[in-house]
Amino acid sequence: MASKENRRITDMGTLKALAHPLRMRLYRLLYVSRTATASHLADQVDEAVSLVSYHLRKLADHGLIEQADPQSEDGRERWWRPASDGLSIHDEDFSDAPEKAAAHAAASRLIHEQRSELYRRHLDTRSHWSAEWKSASLDSEYLARLTAAELAELSGELHALLKKYDARGRAAEAAGDSEGRENVALHVYGFPFRV
Repeated sequence: MASKENRRITDMGTLKALAHPLRMRLYRLLYVSRTATASHLADQVDEAVSLVSYHLRKLADHGLIEQADPQSEDGRERWWRPASDGLSIHDEDFSDAPEKAAAHAAASRLIHEQRSELYRRHLDTRSHWSAEWKSASLDSEYLARLTAAELAELSGELHALLKKYDARGRAAEAAGDSEGRENVALHVYGFPFRV
């Protein structure tokens, strides 16, 4: 994966390029696998290689992914990787015009739908995981009384903690320690609400 920091999406063109259901799935799969070809990804999303190639090029046009070094001797294969170490989209970058706010809301809903689908698949298949993985998995809800500043502080601390564990896992895997290591999704939402 590219060594660049998290990329903050601030323009409508890039947001719209990412906010396509198949492109978002492809980006997520590519982020998890770190490198892949259109053929590898097409198998995972059950789509034609030509369609996947088209959508990968669209992601590349907006700098979301980039070509990776070849991973095989087949010179015809084009390998891709994420162009940054994650993406972020912030409300304040899209709140100055109604059409921007609507595009941001649509992208956020799509992200949430895909995250929910990932969790639903886990619920449907968790009986196939070992007792160790079932015990380690979590599903929690905390309802707290915070100020906006406290929520922002909490968010920063959670982000730092997650980055620490991700870096530890990647370093261990790079050193050959892949025994028992799986992809893990952790979805955290923090938002105000009134009852």
